[in-house]
Amino acid sequence: MSGRTHDPVCPERTCVGCRERAAKNDLLRIVKNEDACVPDPRGTLPGRGAYVHPVLVCLDQAVRRRVFPRALRAPGALDTKALRRYVEQTTVAKQATP
Repeated sequence: MSGRTHDPVCPERTCVGCRERAAKNDLLRIVKNEDACVPDPRGTLPGRGAYVHPVLVCLDQAVRRRVFPRALRAPGALDTKALRRYVEQTTVAKQATP
């Protein structure tokens, strides 16, 4: 053995809300579906993706700064209601589990 440790490589992405780098599996992938931003927790939906921490603070920052149309290369504003609902539900589910 050469004495080197072989840590598994974990890809990093940047959260579009807070602009911090994090492991890809710690972030939520967002894709454009017609005129709306939809969550892609499995990361399998087709199209360009943007990443955000699955917390309301980062989501609110991204919406306030109008990041999603730029990141997803959409010509106009995108609806984020479904995305907000998903983040709220996952936040409540994480708090409920001990």
